[in-house]
Amino acid sequence: MQDEVEIHDLPDGVVVADEQGTVVAANDRAVSMLLCDPDRVVGQSLADVVTLDDLDGHTWYDCLRPYDGLSTRSRLVERPWYRPDGHELLVTGRIIRRGPSGAVSRVTVGIRNVRGRERLDRDRSDLVATVAHELRSPLTGVKGFTATLLAKWDRFTDQQRRLMLETVDADADRLARLITELLDTARIDAGRLALRTEPVDMGQLVGRVVASSQAAGGRQIRVLEHEGLQQVWGDADKLSQVVTNLIDNGQRHGQGVIDVALGPEPAADGTPGVFLLVDDEGDGVPTAVRDRAFTRFWRSGAQDGSGLGLYIVRGLVEAHAGEVTILDNAAGGARVRVWLPVSEPESLRDT
Repeated sequence: MQDEVEIHDLPDGVVVADEQGTVVAANDRAVSMLLCDPDRVVGQSLADVVTLDDLDGHTWYDCLRPYDGLSTRSRLVERPWYRPDGHELLVTGRIIRRGPSGAVSRVTVGIRNVRGRERLDRDRSDLVATVAHELRSPLTGVKGFTATLLAKWDRFTDQQRRLMLETVDADADRLARLITELLDTARIDAGRLALRTEPVDMGQLVGRVVASSQAAGGRQIRVLEHEGLQQVWGDADKLSQVVTNLIDNGQRHGQGVIDVALGPEPAADGTPGVFLLVDDEGDGVPTAVRDRAFTRFWRSGAQDGSGLGLYIVRGLVEAHAGEVTILDNAAGGARVRVWLPVSEPESLRDT
C-alpha cells in the first residue's frame, strides 16, 4: 500500500513491469498520458500498455526490447515517442537485474509530457538572453571608455580622464551588483541559500541602510519606528539586502518621499513578529500583477534595473520564515509589507 501511494504521488507517469514483462503497477499520470483503461492496465503486457511509436511504424517496445539485448544494459535513454493521436511524450526507463549481468527482474518506464520540457528550455533560453543583455550594457560602457583612454590619453585633460574613470567605476559597480544578484537568484532557485542567524535589531539595521542611501544622494527617506520593537532572529546581511532592495525599488519607481515604518505585529496564529513597510509616492502596482512582481526579471515601466530585486527580497524573506506582499498606501503609491518572526522558527534551527 505504501508503494502504491508513493507512485501515485509522482508528477511524471510511471509504469512498472515484472520479469515476465507483465505490468504490476502504473500511476494515474501514466494511465492518463498513455490513454489506457485504468481498470485493465495491471496484468497486461508492457508492450500493450506503452503503445507508442516513432511515426515510422516502429513501436517503443520493438525498438528498445528492454528484456533482450546486452546483459549489462540498465538504462533506456530518454527520447521522444508518439501516441496514436500524434501527441509527443518523452519516455525513459530503467532495467533492474539480478546482479550486474543477471536476468531482468523489473523494468520501470518513466513518461513525461514534452510540453513541460519545452517550457523549461524556453525559460532557460529567456534567462540566458536577459542576463546577456543586462551584462552587455555596463560592459559596453567600460570597454568604450577604457579603449578611448588608451588610444587618446594625451588628448584629454586630467578632469576629462577623471570623469571617464568615474564612469567606468560606476559601470563596474553595476556589473558587480548584477553578478551578486544573479548568484543570489541561483542560490534561491537551488534552495542553497545559507543563513548566519543571530538576534538582529531591525531599527538599527534600517537606520544604517537609510543613512547609506541618503549619503549616495537618494530621495528623502522618513523612518517611523514604533515602540516595543523586539529583535528578529535572522541573518543581518541578508536582511540589510532586503531593506536595500526595497528602498532602491522605491527610488526607481516612486516620486517624492519614501516612508519606512517598523513595528511589532503578531501573526494570525499568535507568533510574535515585526513588520516593515516601505511606501513610495509613485503609481503603485496594479492588483492583477502584484504576484508577478516577485518573479525573475519582472519590470514595470521604463526604469532601469535588473528585475531581480523583488524576486531576491521574497526569497530572502521566505528563507527567514517571513512573508512579503504588495499593497496600496494612503498616498496612492505602492506599499511593500514584510513580516518577520521574532523568535527562531523551527525551519531555521538546522540551517
